[in-house]
Amino acid sequence: MCKEKRRSLFCLMLTALLLFLSACGQEDGESGQENGETLLPISVNGKEIRVGETTVQTLLDEGFNVSWVDEEFNRIIVDPTEQLEANSYYTGGSIEVTDNMSFSISLVTDEEAVSLGEAVIARLEIHTAAEEDQSVLETISFDGVPITELTREKAGEKYPDWTGDEVMWLHYGLEYKYDLHFDMSTGGFNGFIVERVYDVDWNG
Repeated sequence: MCKEKRRSLFCLMLTALLLFLSACGQEDGESGQENGETLLPISVNGKEIRVGETTVQTLLDEGFNVSWVDEEFNRIIVDPTEQLEANSYYTGGSIEVTDNMSFSISLVTDEEAVSLGEAVIARLEIHTAAEEDQSVLETISFDGVPITELTREKAGEKYPDWTGDEVMWLHYGLEYKYDLHFDMSTGGFNGFIVERVYDVDWNG
């Protein structure tokens, strides 16, 4: 009788332990999903640009006009074969959309030196105030939403966990930073900055 009681008590404790471990595993999985950051893509004329993933060569292959400012501040078309240093951050690039509007881009290299074409887009920025052609603006989307439809009100509804005020809506995560800017009087879209966070040399 005592043996049976001890055996029953042991089984009960073992069952409780298994249930506890199972619950902990589920919580860890849910926590990992909550902490994971989602990359919000940009598209231009249906062609997607994923900051932290898309390379310069991909942009060139898609037909984008990518240029660079050299040491003498002359803007030149990029040479994808040019070699870049490892673990470096390069600014001064642009993707031309129209004569009045361009994306500003920054590039990053990882642990190995690569060609410019292999460098990844680390930062993407655009300001739309100078472009009056709505048909052009309609071709640019942020996270699947045309920027002509992305008002301050809609941004607040779509990203309720972000912070900001009436002219900006921000999210600064461990991997990605998003800045959305809006017109104070109309609430219409004015521009954005999308950036992947890297631990590299900013003096490149």
